[in-house]
Amino acid sequence: MSHYKSNRRDIEFNLFEYLKVGEYYGKAPFASFDEVTARDALREVDRLATEEFAASFVEGDRTPLELVDGEVKLPDGMKASLDAMYDGGWHLLGLDERIGGFGAPHTLRWAASEMFIGANASAFLFASGGLMASVIADVGTPEQIETWAIPMVERRWGATMVLTEADAGSDVGAATTKAIHVEGDTYHLEGVKRFITSGENDYYENIVHLVLARREGGPPGTKGLSMFIVPKFHMNEDGSIGERNGIYATSLEHKMGIKGSTTCDLTLGMDEPCVGYLVGGEHKGIRQMFKVIEDARMMIGVKSACTLSTGYLNALEYAKERVQSADLASMMDKSAPRVEIIRHPDVRRMLMLQKVYAEGLRALWMYAAGTQDKKVLDPDDEYWDKVNDLLLPMVKGFSSEKAYELLALSLQVFGGSGFSQDYPIEQYIRDAKIDTLYEGTTAIQALDLFFRKIAKDQGKTLMKFSEGMMEYVKGGSDEFSREREALGQALEQVQNHIGVLVGHAMAAMQNPTEIYKTGLHTNALLESLSEVTIAWLLLEHAEVAHAALKDATGDDVGFYEGKIASARFFVSEALPKVAVRTARAQAEDGWLMEMSDEAF
Repeated sequence: MSHYKSNRRDIEFNLFEYLKVGEYYGKAPFASFDEVTARDALREVDRLATEEFAASFVEGDRTPLELVDGEVKLPDGMKASLDAMYDGGWHLLGLDERIGGFGAPHTLRWAASEMFIGANASAFLFASGGLMASVIADVGTPEQIETWAIPMVERRWGATMVLTEADAGSDVGAATTKAIHVEGDTYHLEGVKRFITSGENDYYENIVHLVLARREGGPPGTKGLSMFIVPKFHMNEDGSIGERNGIYATSLEHKMGIKGSTTCDLTLGMDEPCVGYLVGGEHKGIRQMFKVIEDARMMIGVKSACTLSTGYLNALEYAKERVQSADLASMMDKSAPRVEIIRHPDVRRMLMLQKVYAEGLRALWMYAAGTQDKKVLDPDDEYWDKVNDLLLPMVKGFSSEKAYELLALSLQVFGGSGFSQDYPIEQYIRDAKIDTLYEGTTAIQALDLFFRKIAKDQGKTLMKFSEGMMEYVKGGSDEFSREREALGQALEQVQNHIGVLVGHAMAAMQNPTEIYKTGLHTNALLESLSEVTIAWLLLEHAEVAHAALKDATGDDVGFYEGKIASARFFVSEALPKVAVRTARAQAEDGWLMEMSDEAF
């Protein structure tokens, strides 16, 4: 049986009952996907992800990959999983029609992605060709679109984004890879890049690398970086595959998780020229690459949430089947029957924590995906772009931290059995840890949230976003009056937390070390703002579920009751912590930064 357990019912609830995407699905610019077509697509993706795509989940993890003469051979099962996705055309779902895609709404694209990633993250990470083709289509020349973007989609090529260097890490502006101008948009690149996902494999006919490098004499920092198209193989004039380019995998990472994904060092221009083609003008690279980075950050948030979801659903199934010990209320009766462990209070507590956060993290990224649809539907309204930017650090940073934390509870429900490879949880945990690290660590996401998305914006987007929460606090139903009151108080505490951090940042203009007090509490702000947002979303879900219950039948009764329970449990579990984090920020005196390094 498949390890993967989807929650298509909750996905469809988010889409069609809460976000009400059916109101604009089937209409321009999403005319190709009405609600019926979208539901059919989700049903088929669910089946394919659970069966063929998930089939190589274990094989990819336990088949050691080897780098031999610059080549990496993927296991046959991994190739079969990728074949199933490509043969079904699912790699085309969210791509623009101008490069051969189906032009699906972002909400549908991400909903389908949840099931693929949850079923086999290592395999899904290889399927980046469409994203990179989209970026080339957005910022490249007409010739580059014809030569690279369209063939990348039509011929199912692989692709990577190539930023990181060993001595630079997250400080991308410290990169030293150089670009030497040859003629026109043609350059020779020299350098070594590290941690390149899908950097080498034998599945794709060609791999197109999008590389950040600095033209000789270019300014320092990120402002001097440009982006280059660097193919693994050159292309002949007739469109056939040509000679090997001078970019080679020279090391293969041996990782804690996502072992089926090839993570490589790439060496450019070592023994032969590495030819790259400048994309869209000099010194625009970091801005261009952020189109990839933002999509990748969203993907990581989805990956985190869906891994927690399948972990929880595996644990739930086990808890309903595993019989052990008597009911706590009968503990004094030695003859009392043994019960399923879901009857034990602590197991129910652990399951409920997993349930509410799995649903809450999904609600968070689904709402963000909805703003991406709104950007397409109403391109003149800058709010949707800004609120999506505001949400991304929460989607990536908070989701990755919380999912990794709570997957430990998924394992705990299994007891000792969960620590073995008989169940998928131990692999889920290993595969999930990377989510807090790549595409910007959690601390980087928190700094981005405060300094770029709130302070630089003078809080305008957050203020408008918060108005939606306050409207609910003041105007929700009496059924959830206590929860609405708690949400209002928590929102006020988050605003106080932000005020404290702004105060320290302002004081740093006179005394630079005051900024440390802000930096010590930006992660806490990320947690609080994320949990307040999730509480609001889950309460609005509960309102929808409460209204739907009166006409519900069959499995829907339990589903809607569960949505109501999730909202109430989340409010009681998460929101009291918001005031604690604010109080700690208010009391901060900066002593930790004054402590000597030797004291650690």
